[in-house]
Amino acid sequence: MNTIRSISQFHKLVSLPEPLHPLVSVIDLAKITYTQSEIWKGFVNRFYCVALKHDVKGKLKYGHQYYDYDKGILSFTAPNQVQYLDLQNIECGNGWLLIFHPDFLLRHNLANAIHQYGFFSYTVNEALHLSAEEEQDLLMVLHNIERECKHIDKHTQEIIISQIELLLNYPQRFYERQFITRKNNNHHLLEKFEQLLNDHYNSPAEKPQGLLTVQNIAGLMNISPNYLSDL
Repeated sequence: MNTIRSISQFHKLVSLPEPLHPLVSVIDLAKITYTQSEIWKGFVNRFYCVALKHDVKGKLKYGHQYYDYDKGILSFTAPNQVQYLDLQNIECGNGWLLIFHPDFLLRHNLANAIHQYGFFSYTVNEALHLSAEEEQDLLMVLHNIERECKHIDKHTQEIIISQIELLLNYPQRFYERQFITRKNNNHHLLEKFEQLLNDHYNSPAEKPQGLLTVQNIAGLMNISPNYLSDL
């Protein structure tokens, strides 16, 4: 499996100059041009990605399934998630991408706390949709991080990490709002969940796989385990 190990390597792969900071970068998607590299046919990143996007056309593949890359407006990926990108049918569109390496969080509480943000395991078709006001809140934080990357001193890490924490706390609120406003759709998901349980335990057929797990059920429902748990 191909590996994108550094922020600098990623910049080169999307035809951007060297990042202002070696461990964190805020990227204007309109300035991206993907290089024709074999790496996109199957790769993992060694860093976190938060994408705030508009009009992005193309397909991104997780595991064995393709997802529309233009669904939703805010999406998250964690390090070491396997991805496949179809360069034949992609347009970068407009928006912003925050990428930061786990090493940037060392000796900070966020290094451990970041695993509590379940949306880093949400698949792209479960991306977060934002209101105009919510989007402006996130853009303000992204621009603060971008500006701080230009001033690397002993305060830089603490200031940027505080902004990253704020950026991650906003989606916690926004996802709760999305779950509420999509109550009817989520109700159908829960009905499907109950039906799968009933079918499993009421079926006379032998069940070699044993007890159903959240991972099993989420796979049958075509959603991620974390998204199912948060419902």
